[in-house]
Amino acid sequence: MIDKDFEKFITNSLAEDLGDGDHSSLASIPSDATNKAHLLVKDEGIIAGVELSKMIFNQVDSSLKIETILSDGDKVKVGDIAFIVEGNSISILTAERLVLNCMQHMSAIATKTNYLNSLISNTKTKLLDTRKTTPLNRKLEKWAVKIGGGVNHRFGLFDMIMIKDNHIDFAGGITTAIHKTKEYLTENNKHLDIIVEARNIDEVNEILKTTGVKRILLDNFDYETTKKAVKIIGNTCQTESSGGITEETIAEYAKCGVDFISVGALTHSVINFDLSLKAI
Repeated sequence: MIDKDFEKFITNSLAEDLGDGDHSSLASIPSDATNKAHLLVKDEGIIAGVELSKMIFNQVDSSLKIETILSDGDKVKVGDIAFIVEGNSISILTAERLVLNCMQHMSAIATKTNYLNSLISNTKTKLLDTRKTTPLNRKLEKWAVKIGGGVNHRFGLFDMIMIKDNHIDFAGGITTAIHKTKEYLTENNKHLDIIVEARNIDEVNEILKTTGVKRILLDNFDYETTKKAVKIIGNTCQTESSGGITEETIAEYAKCGVDFISVGALTHSVINFDLSLKAI
């Protein structure tokens, strides 16, 4: 991730929180007061957002000093200290809530990703995120998935072709949708991978009659149908399972031999990781 990608996010987030000033801090703390605080871990899992927090502190006040003790991706337990920040007291308080909001959410995503990965670690299957992210927070959330050991799927609608059920129905069928897509890419000199969603074995077979498809997305297939589809597809293209896959089912889907499993819950259904910024 490039720092400049987050500058606008930090600026807008601080503006939302600060308004015309942090009056609680301005009213009670001398403007030249200095202090130290540490980031206290109150949960178990994977820490994420340390590097982003450094960006936030630096953007609030470049004179703040941050001593990092833990790095993004480290396993943590209750009582661990992730970093120590030192400098102007009001500046620390200005950054506090944005730092915590980001780190709690990112650490929750990284921890969930790491856990689901552990359930399929004895297979070839790779864990993917999805576009089911918080609006305007996608880069942050997908960064957390990578920190947790997952693989980023397409970032948006622009960097990959994914022909899903509605595309197929609106276009008039799978074959038509694929042919139109290939013509579009040629006409516009675009080089994008093509993924096509299949809702049943018949659609898998229809997709295989065309060329140029990088991956077939097996949407809401049960285990037996997934195994059958993987066998039919063979090495013709990649396979991806998707649709309501949970921690209870992910291992069985991986055993079916798919190359990828995508899980929207990595980003849309996590419970915040417990962290606190405390004066020391």
